[in-house]
Amino acid sequence: MKFSTRTTYGLRAMVRLAKNWGQGNLSLASIAAREKISQAYLERLFAKLKKAGLVIAEKGASGGYALNKDPRQIIVYDIIKPLEGGMALFFCLDEKGRVNCGPRKPCGASLVLSRVQISINKTLKSMSLSDLL
Repeated sequence: MKFSTRTTYGLRAMVRLAKNWGQGNLSLASIAAREKISQAYLERLFAKLKKAGLVIAEKGASGGYALNKDPRQIIVYDIIKPLEGGMALFFCLDEKGRVNCGPRKPCGASLVLSRVQISINKTLKSMSLSDLL
């Protein structure tokens, strides 16, 4: 199982903003250069992060992006969820680890998959962005 590059790059960009917390905005160009990520790709990621209320954007000469709140208040799970489009890691489970196999009886694998889903979500929900600094 792998998270996509949306998660990896999104977390890296959010860490960059967290390191700059309270010091003003950062342009996407500067984040892209420092993190060696395509600016076009970052634009798509930041559109999702902005829609989720995690970042704010300002236009103009001193414009750019900043975190919408203190890094200690931003939960890692809340960053990954909008980037990945949800947190259901297995097709037969919902985001909370409940079996969603339809009318068929759940298979034996659902127990382990459910535990994995619940453990990953619990870990991601226990970490704030400031924990990544």
